[in-house]
Amino acid sequence: MTSPADETWLQQAVDLATANVAAGGGPFGAVVVRGDEVVATGVNRVTRDLDPTAHAEVSAIRAACRELGVFSLAGCTLYTSCEPCPMCATSALWARLDRVVFAANRHDAADGGFDDRAFYDLLTAAPLSWPTAVHELRLGTAATPFAAWRDNPVRVDY
Repeated sequence: MTSPADETWLQQAVDLATANVAAGGGPFGAVVVRGDEVVATGVNRVTRDLDPTAHAEVSAIRAACRELGVFSLAGCTLYTSCEPCPMCATSALWARLDRVVFAANRHDAADGGFDDRAFYDLLTAAPLSWPTAVHELRLGTAATPFAAWRDNPVRVDY
């Protein structure tokens, strides 16, 4: 379900995306909202920062976590100018956001020259068929970090 407030926040994300294009960035903007307050915003900074992970959604999630001093954004909504790519969608899940609301979809992005559909399709295929080689090299110590984590009495679960 969406509300009139959703349209307001979503328009802010679209406006951020449009302004980012004028500033030399990519056409993506995102806003993290808790209740009726903006916690943080983000824009695509991939080329500006030379960082392929600097998508608007990831940038907004990182900023919101820093602002709130938490790693869980439960109770927050992510508004984004475009349907999140697989990396951003997974980031939203890891951040435990309550909702994600987007304006344009993956097909609109493809029409604009950003074909995230290839990544959605790729993730349904076996890793051995990916263009980047992904191989498991099982070491005898492979599970050691997880045992250390499991046995750490002061760990912070997430």
